[in-house]
Amino acid sequence: MLLLVSLFGCVAAVGALGTHARLSPEAILPASAESVRAEAVLVSRFGAGEPHLMLLATTSGSVDGQRASASGRDLTDRLAADPRTAWVRSYWPRHPAGLRTADRHRALILVRFRGDERASRAAGDDVVARYTGRAGPLRVSAAGTFAVLSESDRLSERGLHLAEIVAMPLVLLVLLWTFGSAVAALIPVAVGVLAVVSTTAFLRLLTEVTTVSAFALNITTALGFGLAVDYCLLLVSRFREELAREGSTGPAVRATLRTAGRAVAFSGAIVAVCLCTLFVLPLPLVRSIAYGGVAVVLASVAGVLLVVPALLVLLGERVNRLDVFARLRSRKRTRSAEGAGAWYRLALWVTRRPAAVAVGVLLLLGLLAAPAALTRFGLYGDRLLPHSSPVARTSQEVRAAFAATVLDRPSVVLLGPGAARSAEAVDGFARRLSRVPGVRRVDTATGAYRQGRKSALPPGPAERFTVGGATRLSVVPATGPAPQDGLTPEGSRLAARLRAVPAPAPVLVGGAGARLNDVEGVLADRLPAAVGFAASATFVLLLVFTRSLLVPVKALLLNALSLMATFGLLVAVFQEGWSAGVFFGPRGAGVTDVIAPLMFAVAFGLSMDYEMFLLSRIVEEHRRGASTPTAVATGLQHSGRLFTSAAVVFATVTASLALSDLLHLQVVGTGLAVAVLLDCTVIRALLVPALMQLVGRANWWLPGARAKDRGQERKTGRDRTP
Repeated sequence: MLLLVSLFGCVAAVGALGTHARLSPEAILPASAESVRAEAVLVSRFGAGEPHLMLLATTSGSVDGQRASASGRDLTDRLAADPRTAWVRSYWPRHPAGLRTADRHRALILVRFRGDERASRAAGDDVVARYTGRAGPLRVSAAGTFAVLSESDRLSERGLHLAEIVAMPLVLLVLLWTFGSAVAALIPVAVGVLAVVSTTAFLRLLTEVTTVSAFALNITTALGFGLAVDYCLLLVSRFREELAREGSTGPAVRATLRTAGRAVAFSGAIVAVCLCTLFVLPLPLVRSIAYGGVAVVLASVAGVLLVVPALLVLLGERVNRLDVFARLRSRKRTRSAEGAGAWYRLALWVTRRPAAVAVGVLLLLGLLAAPAALTRFGLYGDRLLPHSSPVARTSQEVRAAFAATVLDRPSVVLLGPGAARSAEAVDGFARRLSRVPGVRRVDTATGAYRQGRKSALPPGPAERFTVGGATRLSVVPATGPAPQDGLTPEGSRLAARLRAVPAPAPVLVGGAGARLNDVEGVLADRLPAAVGFAASATFVLLLVFTRSLLVPVKALLLNALSLMATFGLLVAVFQEGWSAGVFFGPRGAGVTDVIAPLMFAVAFGLSMDYEMFLLSRIVEEHRRGASTPTAVATGLQHSGRLFTSAAVVFATVTASLALSDLLHLQVVGTGLAVAVLLDCTVIRALLVPALMQLVGRANWWLPGARAKDRGQERKTGRDRTP
C-alpha cells in the first residue's frame, strides 16, 4: 500500500509542475455575465473598454513644456507602435484637458492590450517594467488593473515567504508538543504533502477545461495541511489509547478505524459537502475554491484512512519515539496524576452552572457580531494594496487629480440595427438615463443630456458612439467618476438603476459598478440555496452519526453564531478601521469585499470538523451508559486537547497570512484564524457543554427510538450531575 501511494505521489508531483503559471489571477465573473459581455462589445466594436494600465507622468515643470512634450510623445508613440497594444489614449499630442491636471504638473496615458487575459497581462507587466521610472523630465508611475495585479502578485509572494518563515517553526513546535513524538509529528506532514500535491495536479488538469483561480491554490494548501493535522491527531491519539488497552498493534489499529476512522469519514463528508455548496454559485473564483477544496478534502481523508493505518502497523510502539518534550511532559503528568484532567474539570464546572455560562458566551458572541450591521459590500480593487505601495500611491493620486476624466464611467450599449438607426429612440433612452438618481450627464451619438435636457455634445467625434448595429451611451456619475467609485455599494446601486430603465432595444450595462452588481446578483440569487443545501446535508450526516435529532440542530446553530461573530470582528477591523494604527494600518478599507464571506465555507467545514472530534467521543461514552454530564466531561477530556491543538496549528498557518501587506490575505488569514480559535474555545469548551446540560435527556431523543433505550436512560440516571 505504501509503495503504491508513494508511486502515486511521485506521479502527482510531476503532474503538478507548472500549475501556477496556468492559473487565472482574477476570474471573478463568468463570460456570460452582463458586465463582461458589455466590456467585450466595447472593446471589439468601439475600440473602447476600460484601460488595462494608467501611466501617470509627473514633472516639476509643465507637461506642455518642450522637453516634457517630447518625452510624452515619444512614450506614446512607442506604446502605440507595440503590436500588443489595442489602443492608447494619451495627453500627447492632442492635449485633451481631461488627461491633464489643472496645475499642468501631471498627465495621463491610458493603455489597453490585445489578446486573452494571460497574453495581455504579460504585455502589461512588460510595459510597467520598461516604461515606469524616469523618462527625461517625466517621472512615470503605473496604476490600473494590471499594475494592481502585478503588485499584488509580488507582495503575495513576499508575504507567503514571510509567513513560512514565521509559521513553520511555530507549527513544528506545536506538532512536536501535541503528538509527543517526532516520529508521530511527521505523519500529518506526509499526509498533508500528499493531499496538496495530488490536488495541485488535479487543478493543473482542470485548467485544460475551465478557468481556475490562483486563489484556489492558496486555500487548498492551507486546508490540506489543516485537515491532515486534524485527522492524523484523531487517529494517532486513539491508536495510542487502544494500544495501551489492547497491548497489540493489529487489534489497536482495527479498533482505531472503527471509532476514530468512522469519525474521520463522516467529518470529511461534512467538510466536502460544505465546500460542494460553492458549486451552486456560477463564479469562476468561487468554483475554483470548490474544486480545490473538495479535492483536497477527499485526498486528505483517503490519505489518512489508507496511509496512516499502514504506518501505524509498521511503527507500532515506535510511533511514540523521540519525544523532545518528554521531561516537561513527565512533570506535567506528575502534577495532574491525582485527579481528572483539566478538560474534564472544566466540563464539570460548566455543567454545574450551564445557564450562566450559556448566557455569558451568547452575549460575547452577540457583541462580536454587532458590527456586521455596518457591512458595506464592494470590491477592494487597488484598496487591497498597502498605502506604502507605489501602485497604491499612484492610484490614489489619479483618483484625486482626475475626478473629471473618463476613467470608469458606466457604459450602456444598445444592440441591434434598430437602435443604431433610430436617433429618436436613442434620444428618448438617453433622456431617461439622465434622469436616473446619481447620474450627472449622459453622452451619446445624439448629444449630451442632463436631467432629461439635451445639450451640445462635448468635443470629440460623434462616430465613436455608433458602430454597425450598436450604440454606446457613456454615463457620467454625479459623484464624479473615479477608478474605484464603481466598486462601492453606490456604484452597484447606480448600475442597478441604469439596468432598470426601459430600453428600445437589447441593452448591456458595463463598468466597475455593473461588475459588482453582477456578483451581488449571483450571490443574492444562489446563496440561500447554497446555505440551505449545506445545512440540510450537514444535518442529515450528523443525524446518521449521532442518532439524535437535537444535537445536529445545536451544532448548526452554534457554528452560525461563531461565524457571525467572526464576520462582525472582520467588519470592525478591516472595513471600519477600529484597530487603526494598532494591527492592520491607519484606516479601514470602507467596504468589505463581497467575495470575502465565502471563505466561511472553509471555516464552517473546519468547525464541523472540531464538532466531530467532540461529538464522536461524547456519543461513544453515552452509548456505553454514561450520564450526559459524564459523557460530555469524558468526551471533552479525550478530545479537547486534540481539537484545540489542531485549531492552533491551523490558526498559526492562516494567521501568518495576516503578516502580508495585502488586505485580502489579511482578511482571509485573520478570519480563518479567529473562526477556528473562537470555535475551539468558547463554543466547544463552554457553550456545547452548557447547552447539552440544559437540554438534558432531549439530547438523545430521536423519533422511533427503542423504548428499552429510553428505559435504560432512566435506569442509569444519565442526566444527574455527578
